[in-house]
Amino acid sequence: MTTTRASKPTPASTPASGDSAEAVEAVEAVEAVEAVEARDAVDAVDAKVPWRRLVPLSAQHVLAMIAAPVSTVFLVAGTLKMSPDATASLLSAVLLLCGAGALLQSLGVWRIGGRLPFVMLPGGAATALFLQIAQEHGAPTAAGAVLLAAALLLAVLPVYARVVRLFPPLVMGVTVLLIGIAMIRVASRLVTGPDGTGEPRAVLLAGLTVAATVAAYVFLRGVWRQTSVLIGMAAGTAVAVATGLGAFAPAAGSGFALPAFLPFGTPRFDLLAALPLLVFSLTTLAEITGQTVLNSETVGRTPAPERDVPRVARADAVVSLAGGLFGTSLMVTSAENIGIGRLTGVRSRFVTAGAGALLVVLGLATPVSRALAGIPEAVVGGSALVVYAVIAVMGVEMLRRADLSGTGTGSLTAALALTVGLLPLLTPDLYEGFPGWARTILGSGVVAGTLTAVLLTALLGRFGAKSPTPAPPDPHARQ
Repeated sequence: MTTTRASKPTPASTPASGDSAEAVEAVEAVEAVEAVEARDAVDAVDAKVPWRRLVPLSAQHVLAMIAAPVSTVFLVAGTLKMSPDATASLLSAVLLLCGAGALLQSLGVWRIGGRLPFVMLPGGAATALFLQIAQEHGAPTAAGAVLLAAALLLAVLPVYARVVRLFPPLVMGVTVLLIGIAMIRVASRLVTGPDGTGEPRAVLLAGLTVAATVAAYVFLRGVWRQTSVLIGMAAGTAVAVATGLGAFAPAAGSGFALPAFLPFGTPRFDLLAALPLLVFSLTTLAEITGQTVLNSETVGRTPAPERDVPRVARADAVVSLAGGLFGTSLMVTSAENIGIGRLTGVRSRFVTAGAGALLVVLGLATPVSRALAGIPEAVVGGSALVVYAVIAVMGVEMLRRADLSGTGTGSLTAALALTVGLLPLLTPDLYEGFPGWARTILGSGVVAGTLTAVLLTALLGRFGAKSPTPAPPDPHARQ
C-alpha cells in the first residue's frame, strides 16, 4: 500500500531541529514571493493603461526619440540636396515608419515583433552607409541596398546563433567607431559645402547650434535632456532668424497627406554597391540581442533571446523593407526608451504602442513636417556633428569591453582593422587603380575595417592566448 504526501516522515527523514523546519519554510516563502513577482512582471508588460495616463506617458516617449528621426532626415536631405517639398515628404515617411515600427514591436503580429516596449528609429550608422552609397552610386542604388539588406536580415534569422558569434564587442566597436568617423566627415560638408570651404557665418551658426545642444544636455534633466539635439536645432534656427546668419523657409502645404512612394525612382540592385549595408545588417543582430535582453530585464520578463531576438529582428526587417520603398535607410529598434521605462517604472508595452500611434499622426500632419523642413542647413550640420560624434564614442565604449590587453590578440586585431578602415578616409585615392569590385570593398572604410576585424578575430584567436569572455553588446549603440 503506497503512502501519501500527507503521511508523517520516518524518524530518519524528520528535521533535526526546529531551525531546519523554519529554514524550509523561509525558502518556500521566498519562492512564493518570486513567483508572485514574476507573475506581476508579466502582467505589468501586458497591462492596459488608462487613457488619462496613456497619452502623457506615450508623449514622453515621443519626446525622447523625436530628435533622431528629425536630424536624420535633414542630414539625408542636406547631403542629397533635396527640395523642401521632398524633405517634408521624407520626414513624413520616417515618422510614419517609426510609428508603425513601435506598434509592430509593442503589439506583435504572429512572429513579427517582440511584444516588448520598443520604439523604432532610422539607424544613425545605417544612414551614414546609405548616404555613402547614394553619393557614390546614386540614390536609387542606395534604396535598392536597403531592400537587399532587409531581405538578408530576414534570410539569416534561421541561423541567428551562428551569425551573431561573428560580431563580438571588438568587431562591433571597430564597426561603430568607423561609421561615426566617416559620418562626421559627411556631416561637416553640410556646414562647409561640397568643396569643403564654408562661409564663416555658416561655421558660426553650426558652432552656436552645437553650443546650444551641449547646454541643453548639461543643464536640463529627464526627458528634456534626452531631447537636447532637438532643442539645439530649435535654438540654432532661432539664432539664424534673429541674426541673419540663416533663413527659416518652411515648405508650402497644409492638412494631411501621405508621403511620396519611391521618391528616388525605381530602386536599383547592385550587390557590390550594397555591401556596406549588407555587412551592417548582419552586425545589427548582436545589437538587437543586447537590446532585447536589456528590455526584457527592465520589464521583469525572463530574457529568452532564442525566441525574442528573431521576432524583434523580423520587425526591424519588415519596417526596413517599407523604408526602402519610401526613401529611408534601415529602421532599427531604439534603446533610448528603455531608460524611460526604468525611470518611470511603467512597463506596459501599450505605452510605446501609444507613442507609435502619436508618431503616425505626426507623420500624416503635413504642417509639422513642412515647418521642420525649413531649418537652415548649417543648423542641421551642427546637430549632425553632435549625433555622429556620439556614435564614434559609442564605438570606443564597445572596444573598452573587449579584451585589448597585451596577453591576447585583441589589441592587434583592433589596431589593424582600424588602420584598414581609416585608410580610405585619409587617402581617398589609395585604391584608384584597383578593379571596380575591389574599390567598392576596400574603398568603404566600414566594410574593409569590419571584414578585417571578423577575419582577424577568427584567425588570430586560434593562435593567441585565450581571452576572457567578452561582455555582451552595448544595447545603446544604434542611436
